[in-house]
Amino acid sequence: MRSEQVLSNARIVLEDDIISGSVLIRDGLIADISAGPATTGEDLEGDYLIPGLVELHTDHLEQHYSPRPGVTWNKTAAVQAHDAQVAASGITTVFDCLRLGSDEDGGFKKGEMREMADAIEHAAGQNRLRAEHLLHLRCEVASSDVLEHFEDFENDPNVKLISLMDHSPGQRQFQSLDQYILYYQKKRGLSDEAFARFVDRRKLASAQYSAPHRDYLAARCAERGITVASHDDATTEHVQEAIGHGVKVAEFPTSIEAARASHEAGMSVLMGAPNIVRGQSHSGNIAAKDLAELGVLDVLSSDYVPFSLLYAPFIIADSVESISLPQALAFVTTNPARSVSLDDRGAIRTGLRADLVRVHREEGVPVVRSVWRQGRRVA
Repeated sequence: MRSEQVLSNARIVLEDDIISGSVLIRDGLIADISAGPATTGEDLEGDYLIPGLVELHTDHLEQHYSPRPGVTWNKTAAVQAHDAQVAASGITTVFDCLRLGSDEDGGFKKGEMREMADAIEHAAGQNRLRAEHLLHLRCEVASSDVLEHFEDFENDPNVKLISLMDHSPGQRQFQSLDQYILYYQKKRGLSDEAFARFVDRRKLASAQYSAPHRDYLAARCAERGITVASHDDATTEHVQEAIGHGVKVAEFPTSIEAARASHEAGMSVLMGAPNIVRGQSHSGNIAAKDLAELGVLDVLSSDYVPFSLLYAPFIIADSVESISLPQALAFVTTNPARSVSLDDRGAIRTGLRADLVRVHREEGVPVVRSVWRQGRRVA
C-alpha cells in the first residue's frame, strides 16, 4: 500500500525561490510541490519548510563518547545522545567523524573507533536513530599508526568521506607557533624546554610519515570511490598537493588565498558554521563570512555545535546582501550532498527523498518544529 501525507501552508524553500504552498510525500519521496493555500494535510502555519540538513564534519559524537579527559561512555548511549541532538537541529544526514591515528597527545587506541562504527551500525539496525549516519574518517597522517587504524575500515561501505590532516607545528592550522603554544603548551602545562622537545618530535613525525600516508590513503580512496577532503590548507602549494590527491572537499582553509584557489579548482570549500555564528574563527584564522562575501564558500559544517548548522544560514542571509536565504541554505543542504555524491537528497524537488524540516523564525534564533527523514517524522 502507498503511504501519502501532505505538508500544507508552508513557506517552501526551493533551490532558487521561496513559495507558499504544500508538499505531497509519497512512499518517503517528494511527489509534488504545489503553490497556494490548502485545506488538507498538516498545516505548517506559514513556517519555513526546508530540506533536511546534510552534515559532513562533526566532532560532536566524540564529545559524547569522551565527555571528560580519561572518561569514556557506553558507545550506544553516546551515539543515541549525539543522534538526538543532531536530529533536533534539523540534520537528517550526518557524517560522524571518527579519529584515526594516535600520538603522545592522545587519540584512540586501535579498534576503538571500529567499535564505535559498529555501535552506530547496530543502533541504526535496531531503529534507534533519527538521522541517517555515515562515516567520515579523520586521518592524522603524521601519526605512525594511522594506516594500522585504517585497516579496520578497509571493507566498510559506510565510509563515504576521509580527511587528510596534519596538526603538526609549522603545518597548515599551526603555521605560526602562537596557536600551537595555546593548544599544547598551556593546556598541557609544559615547561619551555619540554615544549621544545614536544615540538621537535611532532615535526620529525610529520616529516617522516605525512607524505607517504597521504599518498597511500588518497590512492585507496580513489580505488574505493570515497570522497577525499584536505584539511587546513594554507597555501597554493597545499592546494596543488590536494589536486594531485583527487581532493573534492577543502575543509577549513586557513587563508583566503587557499580558499580561492580551492574553489577555482572545483573543490567544495567547507567552513565551520560556529565561525559564522561567532563572527570569527575560534583558532584565529579567516572568517567564514568573508569567504561567503567573496563567493568562495560552498559548504558549512557544524564542527562542534550541531545547532549552528541551522542558525548560520539565516545569519548569512540577514547580513550578506548578495546571498538570499535559498542560497545560504544550499551551504548546508544541496552543496554538501553533491560534494559527496548523495544525489537523492539536499533539495525540495520531486523525486528526491522527503528529508524535510519545519522551521519557525521571525527574527533571531530559528526554532525547529518538526523533522522528517524519508517522510517519517523523527523529531
